Formats: sequence, C-alpha cells, structure tokens
Amino acid sequence: MKEYSITVVETTNPTILKFETNHFITTGTNYEFKNIDEAKNSPLAQQLFYLPFIKTVYISGNFIGLERYDIVQWNDVKDEVAQQLVEYLNAGEPIIIEEEKTKKVAVTVYAEVTPNPSTMKFVASRKISPATFEFKNIDEAKDSDLAKALFQLPFVKQVFLDENYVSVTKFDVAEWDDITMELRELIRDFIADGKDVVSLDIQPQHKSEAPKETNQPELKLDDTSLEIIDILEEYVKPAVASDGGNILFKSYEKESKTVNVILQGACSGCPSSTFTLKNGIETMLKNMMGDRINEVVALNG
Repeated sequence: MKEYSITVVETTNPTILKFETNHFITTGTNYEFKNIDEAKNSPLAQQLFYLPFIKTVYISGNFIGLERYDIVQWNDVKDEVAQQLVEYLNAGEPIIIEEEKTKKVAVTVYAEVTPNPSTMKFVASRKISPATFEFKNIDEAKDSDLAKALFQLPFVKQVFLDENYVSVTKFDVAEWDDITMELRELIRDFIADGKDVVSLDIQPQHKSEAPKETNQPELKLDDTSLEIIDILEEYVKPAVASDGGNILFKSYEKESKTVNVILQGACSGCPSSTFTLKNGIETMLKNMMGDRINEVVALNG
C-alpha cells in the first residue's frame, strides 16, 4: 500500500495553498469544487468543506489546492490541514468517485457503392437492426434515433436500414467524396456509443407487404401470392440486399397476372435498378410459375 506524505507549497495567491503529495492522486483530470454540493463525487473534498474556512478545493495530479476565507491565516491552520490530508490518504479513503462511463461497443463501418449513384451503403461489423425499415423524411424516422441524426444533415434525402447496414440516399447538391467520411463516422460513433438504432417498440415491416395505413385491414394472401413471396425472399432479396436495397411484395392481380413489387433503399429511384430488377424478377417468376405470371411492375418505395 502506498505511503503518502504532504509538502505544503505557497502560491502567488496568499489565500491559496498547495498540498503536494508524493504519489499521483488523479489520472489526467483536474477537479474544482466551490461548495460541498459540487463535491458529491469527491469524499475528500466533502470532508475538507467541513472546515469552516475552506472556500474552494482543487484536486489535480499530485496536489490538493485549497483556497481559504479571510477568517483565518494559513500559518495558523496549514499544519493541521496537512496532517488531516495525510491521515485521509493513508487510510485508503476514496478521493474521486468516477461516474461510470458507457463502454464503447467494438464496431467497424465501411462505405460501399451501390448501383444507384445517389445511394451509398454503410456496412457495420455487427447487427444493428432487427428488420428492414425505410424512412423518407425525419417525420417518418421518429422511431429511429440514427435516422433522425442522419436527417439533420442537409444532404440526406432518404435512409434505409437493414440488419447490418444503412443505405443513405443523398440530394444532388452534395458529392460522395465530400460527405462519405462524415456519414461513416456519424454511423460508427452512434453504434459504438451503444445506442439503439431503432426503438424497441417499432413494428417490423412484414416481409410480404409494404407498410400499410393503420386503419387498413390486413390483406389475406392467396396461394400464388405466398409462392411469389417465397421466391422473392429466397432468390431476389439476398442479391438486392448486397446492393444496399430491398424488395417487397405488394400485390398480385389474378385477372391480369400482374405482380406489383416495391423497391427500397438503393434500388428506389434508380432507373437502371428498376429496369434490371423488373426484367430479372419477371423472367424468374415466369420461368418458375409459368403462365400465372404476365408482368412485374416495380414501384419505388
């Protein structure tokens, strides 16, 4: 156990004395307390404030600085104070009780281009969202603190979340070379701070349907629709997700044999993606489901 000793050192201010210790008592942080209420995290400072002549307590590195009121002179009390400090320190009593800091979450985030020149995908090294969510503005993002933080940036147009990535769609006023680093660091720091990306109360978007108004009745899906959903989930979604997007089944029109799907994330608003996906999905469904499929209509989310 460390044995403490105190050296009394005068300062240029006659009301302040330094009580230097032979061992460090804090690690790189300085503290100043003006009264006992401010000293709630320092038992040592609280004890010193019980002395009626102590005005201010400074604790830093290897010294304790004390400022007195004019009711006494240091020569009359400094030896008593030094002895009290030595006894306190050698008793192993706490000096500062540090507030517990939130432990950082180990995470890396890297940026990845997508087929949509207006959308960048930011991939995290850990799961960040329980499901897919798309937000087109800050009002829609009320259940996602990360999306709300991103919408504070003037160049962010849309935000799409998936299990381990965030797709950000920008307005044309900004270039990716100028904003990618800022976005990456914002997303990484948010996750590293241990914050929830989405509210625990948010309702996951059903895999088979686009979001519906709360007063719209639940749709009952026929066997053909369920088969289409299974094909999209197994064969289409993984490839779309790798490009920072998502696809949702919206409806199947039996009379015209038309399949309506909704594109989200990087796929939404991208003419080349819309054309490629529409034709790719249409060909796949025709091959797998025969004459039950005539056309696929791809809508932007």
